[in-house]
Amino acid sequence: MIRISFLITGLLAFAVTAVSGFVLIPWLRKVKFGQTIKEIGPTWHQSKQGTPTMGGLMFYLGSIVAVCGGLTVIMKELQTIAGIVYTNQVFSLCISMLTALGFGIIGFVDDYIKVVKKRNLGLIARYKVAGQIIVTAAFLYGQYYIGHINTRISVPFTAYSFELGMWYYPIVFLAIIFMVNAVNLTDGIDGLCSSVSFVVALAFMVISAAYGYYTNALFAVAIAGGCAGFLVWNFYPAKVFMGDTGSMFLGGAVVAMAWAVNRPEILIFMGLIYACEALSVVIQVLYFKATHGKRIFKMSPIHHHYEMSGWSEVKIVTVFTLVQLVAAVAAYFAY
Repeated sequence: MIRISFLITGLLAFAVTAVSGFVLIPWLRKVKFGQTIKEIGPTWHQSKQGTPTMGGLMFYLGSIVAVCGGLTVIMKELQTIAGIVYTNQVFSLCISMLTALGFGIIGFVDDYIKVVKKRNLGLIARYKVAGQIIVTAAFLYGQYYIGHINTRISVPFTAYSFELGMWYYPIVFLAIIFMVNAVNLTDGIDGLCSSVSFVVALAFMVISAAYGYYTNALFAVAIAGGCAGFLVWNFYPAKVFMGDTGSMFLGGAVVAMAWAVNRPEILIFMGLIYACEALSVVIQVLYFKATHGKRIFKMSPIHHHYEMSGWSEVKIVTVFTLVQLVAAVAAYFAY
């Protein structure tokens, strides 16, 4: 029954997300919620000017509907399995969904200011950071409340672990904000963030189901189904972009799924592509300042470097997704 509920949840998330595109995309066009393409980006991206954005609302709807539907099926089953502390699992699911939505709302406000208020920089940086700090603090408090905070960190593929003590909180605080923004940076070409996040969510579903975190598996398969449904509209050539509305939501979801299985350190593998995207920006900026104008990459984030090197968007998405798939397999064995 549990496996069937996962299948139903994934299919429901896919169907609701994909079908909602028939309604949401024409509406986004009607109200002129179109993407503004920055001149500093690849010149050929100018043809995407005006493509509807804030499409992340599609998989908000799909994942929420699917989680609610799947939860009604799985709850009775959980209560009948000996040893399952299903109350904590339900709390964990609620925290995950609220965290994803919390970061998503910040992204929505950012997009709204860009599109409606016509301010290309969007939400003022200090307000964006303040919002992320609040959501992160609430998330960590929720994890502490349900007993998912473990200040001892294991080193993957070894028997070694080390105690962080009070250093745990500032380190993971920064790590969460870094990862959420890294997912945001990955959303730069058609289908990239959706495809990578689909693989990550599926991997979390497998790990969660294998080790008894059933509600997290439910959440993960809903996110995977939502990403797949969104790809119907977002794969090259994209008919809609997720915007910060969607990428920030996915960033929150990725972080929440890692803590829900009590092993946040596997984000080293699960967040490989996201981290590479973010670190390429950091390296580029630092090198540019240190060398007074020289660059390591042709453009950052790194997917733009490969674009400028002649790779098609489809090739970049395919290669990056395959690399993330290999990293996700490593994460399973590391777990």
